[in-house]
Amino acid sequence: MSMKTRATIDDLHKVEGKAELVHGEIVPMPPAGDEPSVTGGEIFANLREYARRTRRGRAYPDGAGFKVNLPHRESFSPDAAYHIGQRTDLEFLEGAPIFAVEVRSKSDYGPAAEEKMQEKRADYFACGTHVVWDVDLLSQSVIKSYKASDPEHPVIFQRGDIADAEPAVPGWRMAVNDLFE
Repeated sequence: MSMKTRATIDDLHKVEGKAELVHGEIVPMPPAGDEPSVTGGEIFANLREYARRTRRGRAYPDGAGFKVNLPHRESFSPDAAYHIGQRTDLEFLEGAPIFAVEVRSKSDYGPAAEEKMQEKRADYFACGTHVVWDVDLLSQSVIKSYKASDPEHPVIFQRGDIADAEPAVPGWRMAVNDLFE
């Protein structure tokens, strides 16, 4: 019987493309399509403007790696994020972002995908994330804003609403309509 070697953060650094380290295995994440990519970029740009204006925290685009320490998960790579921890130069960021954005792609629909997304949100909260956005461009409930303080009852933001990520990003606001321009 062969024993599979557990992957490490060092192994993750060598992976081309986006991936996360879960259950000791490198889990590749397929590239996003047109609209999910633009949406993640739009949220990042809005967060970056907030970070520059307030001189608090730092916004990260798709592809940033966050090193965490759960028994079954060692990293996250959200579609956009806001982090207040220390800078780490060329290494993955230490700890989870306080605000994480997951934009649904083509493969993020159906019962199995819903279960995976719920598990990932629970992992984010276990690592200290305060707010996770589940962004679904195909739904009327465009943004479901899950908070660590009440993870079963998301705040829903639709077209025409002004979304926030309170309490993770105090005072930051973004028009949901900006995701569709």
